[in-house]
Amino acid sequence: MDIPRIFNISESAHRIHNPFTAEKLATLGAALRLDRGTRVLDLGSGSGEMLCTWARDHGVIGTGIDMSRLFTEQAKLRAEELGVADRVKFIHGDAAGYVCDEKAGVAACLGATWIGGGVAGTIELLARSLRSGGIILIGEPYWRQLPPTEEVARECHAGSISDFLLLPELLASFGRLGYDVVEMVLADQDGWDRYEAAKWLTMRRWLQAHPDDELAKEVRAKLTSEPERHAAYTREYLGWGVFALMTR
Repeated sequence: MDIPRIFNISESAHRIHNPFTAEKLATLGAALRLDRGTRVLDLGSGSGEMLCTWARDHGVIGTGIDMSRLFTEQAKLRAEELGVADRVKFIHGDAAGYVCDEKAGVAACLGATWIGGGVAGTIELLARSLRSGGIILIGEPYWRQLPPTEEVARECHAGSISDFLLLPELLASFGRLGYDVVEMVLADQDGWDRYEAAKWLTMRRWLQAHPDDELAKEVRAKLTSEPERHAAYTREYLGWGVFALMTR
């Protein structure tokens, strides 16, 4: 079980696998007013930066699940590096359908809502692991401005314009699901640059070390096209944020 190899290559040097910077992640942790000992479940936990830094800074405990074997191992190393390996654990596995035995005060899925078949299904899944009065965190893209054509939407890695909503519409959709939006922290263009541009140096160095690898042509094609695509499309049209929800 693993994610497509191209992501393990291009994001192998990332600590955060979404457009959040470390500062944005810290802002989110502070905004949630986390009590020491709060249990956090993170589905699609990547390299574990959220759980590890919040364990260090706020004293949370918790579990992360991710399909990437590489990212899960990096998360375990990060926990040891920050001295929180006794408070957080990371599981290599499929987060789809995962429900924790002990109810969490925070149940999160940041940028992997495909695990529940979309936002609504992922919220429903997270709610099954949440204690009464707990907070659900959803990280999700939205349109900063509507793409003028379906082709532009696809250049933003969306299947179509209808895949994402404008920010006010996304916030309203949470209400229709029966949740109050109690906090939000939004990525900015610099965060998108850090997420996307960091891949380019990683891919270039990987190509230099693996010129004959079977994936070398695909990585070369991405390195050639991605800077222009990102500047023209993702950076201008696509937003991303984390939204804190409590049931009504």
